[in-house]
Amino acid sequence: MLSRDITIVNDVGLHARPATFFIQKANSYKASIWIEKEDRRVNAKSLLGVLSMGIVKGTVLTVIADGEDEAEAIDGLEKLITYELND
Repeated sequence: MLSRDITIVNDVGLHARPATFFIQKANSYKASIWIEKEDRRVNAKSLLGVLSMGIVKGTVLTVIADGEDEAEAIDGLEKLITYELND
C-alpha cells in the first residue's frame, strides 16, 4: 500500500468535469484507490464519493493505492491533478 499527499491547484478543484477525468483515470488502474481529506476517506473510483468531498483549490488530499499497479496509480493521478487538469 502506498500513499501520497497531493495539493489541488486548479481553480475549480475536483468538481463535475475534473472529477470525471480523475475517476476515469483511477478506474484505469487495477489497484484499489481511495482519497482522504481530513478524517474522511472515499473510493477514488466513485463519482458520488469524490464529489461528496467538496474538494476545492488548495485542498490537500491523501491518495492511497493498494494493488499490483499501486505505484503507477499514485504517479498517474498526481500527474493528472498537478498538470493535466490545469490546461
